[in-house]
Amino acid sequence: MESISLKLPEDLLEASERCARALGIPRAEYIRRAIERMNREAEARVRAERMARASRKVRKESMRLNAEFTAIERDPGD
Repeated sequence: MESISLKLPEDLLEASERCARALGIPRAEYIRRAIERMNREAEARVRAERMARASRKVRKESMRLNAEFTAIERDPGD
């Protein structure tokens, strides 16, 4: 495992210490878990944005196909 050095505002550091103590874990583990959670949330947000862009790209074609299927269902004799 690699280590990093970072500077945090005193109030954030104190809050992290209190929360870690309440959970019964070391402060470093608390901060590591916070980073892991933030990474998961950021990755999920990026995936959702990619899916939304892809959906917008195919929306027009999907609407056209839906209209065709609706027409076929209304008049299956064609």
